[in-house]
Amino acid sequence: MPPVRERIVTAVADSPWGPARVAAGPRGVLAVSLLTPADAFEAGIGRRGLGELVALEDAPPGPARDLAGLARDLVEAMLAGEAPPVDALPVDIADRSAWDRLVLEAVHAIPRGRVASYGEMARRIGRTGAARAVGGAVGRNPVGLLIPCHRVIAGDGTLGGYGVAAWGGEEAALDLKHDLLVLEGVVVARRRVAQPTPGPAGQTPRRSPFLPVARPES
Repeated sequence: MPPVRERIVTAVADSPWGPARVAAGPRGVLAVSLLTPADAFEAGIGRRGLGELVALEDAPPGPARDLAGLARDLVEAMLAGEAPPVDALPVDIADRSAWDRLVLEAVHAIPRGRVASYGEMARRIGRTGAARAVGGAVGRNPVGLLIPCHRVIAGDGTLGGYGVAAWGGEEAALDLKHDLLVLEGVVVARRRVAQPTPGPAGQTPRRSPFLPVARPES
C-alpha cells in the first residue's frame, strides 16, 4: 500500500487588504500568504509535496485543523492592528534548506514594532557579509507574517523588497510592506524607516540585534 499522506488544512483570514491564506500540518503552520490567489497558494504547497490539502470546514478533528483555525484567528487579529500571541504558534519549515531555516529562524525572533536590516540579520547568524544571501532566504519565506519578513529592511533604512510577484508589482508590494510596518507602530516616511533618536552626547547605546524605531508622539 502507498504511504498515507498527511492532511494539510487550509483556512482564510480576513484583512483590510484582502484574504490572508494559512496552511497547517500536525506539527505547525506551513504557509501564510497575504493576497495570494487560492490556486497559486495551493499550488505552492503542492510543489512542496507536504500532503493532501483540505479546507478547514472539511477537515477531520486533529492537530492540523486546530492549528489552522488558531493561525487564521491570530493572523486576522494581527492584521486588524492587534498584538495577538503569534509567537506561540509553531511554524514548520523543516522542508526548507538548512540555510533558509537558519535565516528564517532568526527573522522569526524580530519582535513586533522593530526592524532589522539584511546585513544585521547576516551578522546575527554569524555570516557577516552575506546580506544578499539573507535577502534570498527572506524572499523564499513560506510563512509570511508569522515569520515577519516585512520587518527586514535595507541597510540604509529604505524598505528593501517584498513579494513583488504576489502583489502586482514592486510599488504595490512596497505599499503593503509600508502598511504592515505602520500597523505595528513603526514610523515610515517616504518609504524609509525612521531611526531612533541618538542618546546623550558621548554615550554609546547598548547594541541590540534589532533596531528600535521611532514612535509617533502621543
